[in-house]
Amino acid sequence: MQLVADVGGIPGKDCNGFCKYCYFRKVKEVKSFGCAHCLPNKIGCERCSKGISETQSEFKPPFQVMNEVQTALMMNMRPGKVTANISGGGDISCYPHLETLTAGLNQYSIPSVLGYTCGKGITDGEIASRLINNGVEEVSFTIFSSDPKLRKEWVKDPNPEEALKACKTFCENIKLTGAAVIIPGVNDGDVLRQTCNTLEEWGAKGMLLMRFANTFNEGLILGNEPIIKGIESQPVEDFAELVKQINSEYKFRVSGTPLCDPETGGPFAIAKDENEIFLQFIKPVTGEATIITSKIAAPFIAKIFDKLEVDSVNVVAVEKEIACLITKEDLEKLDLSEIKQAVIIPGRSFVHQLDAERILSADGLERIVGRGPDTLTVDGELSIDMTDENVIERELEDFNDLVDAINFFGMRIL
Repeated sequence: MQLVADVGGIPGKDCNGFCKYCYFRKVKEVKSFGCAHCLPNKIGCERCSKGISETQSEFKPPFQVMNEVQTALMMNMRPGKVTANISGGGDISCYPHLETLTAGLNQYSIPSVLGYTCGKGITDGEIASRLINNGVEEVSFTIFSSDPKLRKEWVKDPNPEEALKACKTFCENIKLTGAAVIIPGVNDGDVLRQTCNTLEEWGAKGMLLMRFANTFNEGLILGNEPIIKGIESQPVEDFAELVKQINSEYKFRVSGTPLCDPETGGPFAIAKDENEIFLQFIKPVTGEATIITSKIAAPFIAKIFDKLEVDSVNVVAVEKEIACLITKEDLEKLDLSEIKQAVIIPGRSFVHQLDAERILSADGLERIVGRGPDTLTVDGELSIDMTDENVIERELEDFNDLVDAINFFGMRIL
């Protein structure tokens, strides 16, 4: 069982300043989007306002984090090993009490996992050895590049050599997964391969490649586009090919987000022809509905329903590439003539029920709007630690939840 040890922190403030490519850079005032967690007649809540910009909490004192972990442990008593995933809104390497917290957890025989860190708070590379002695077993380290000059310029790392020294120590002694936001013309090509060469030489467990987002449709919904002027993001299909190519060239595991995981076939592994046999475990569809989803997910979902020979469901894509970042602006651009009377929108989308019903009924046809499950597949950030069986099992569970929503909200097929 893995518990979350949330240390708090605010992007840009508790991370030694924004990385040049950071999703949260240039964000000023965040409006309330609306979401599934809002009150029925009120647009806006903690999740869809402060929550999305991760500005709710300063760094917490270590005793508070320990108390939260102990409470979570008592509420979720399960047999087996317990670990604490240390994460937060800032860079956890900047958390001033990181050594104290890991030592405290270690006293209770709770090993630690360091969630995503750029290592920008590391002023002395020897801290890696001390953290390992404190029970840190795994680290997700956004290296960006093994070139200290590039790290200094793009990650804004004040001590890149020390951060890389710590990264090396982690690689040699525990499980480390590297990560890099791929900026075309900056840390791709030969620079990326040199970074991968270095990580492989040090003994890294894997590498996560993250596609750079620079427009609203790519996911910048906080009014901060473009993050970097003059740089066009890599087409998502080309990015997927890059992930596959790098995976084929190195011994460690390579995955990508939003596409793809070559080892598990994700996202939407059950859409692949070789996995068609697993579709027999999806429940019968007895309702009629339109599924609204992202530009990336739509072809996969449509292919699954085609394979199931379901004619009562159509899939409509918005221009947004990530389904959980769909907002009301995306719905306003849809052609309502393509939308059936019952509509299923992504569970985590940032759209209030009132807005969804108003926008999707603007042509005079009063439509029923339901929410599907929070996820339909496993993103490469998570699947890098999963087997193909794990991914398929999760997707079948999620897809059956989607069918339940279709059957519940959709008009019954006679």
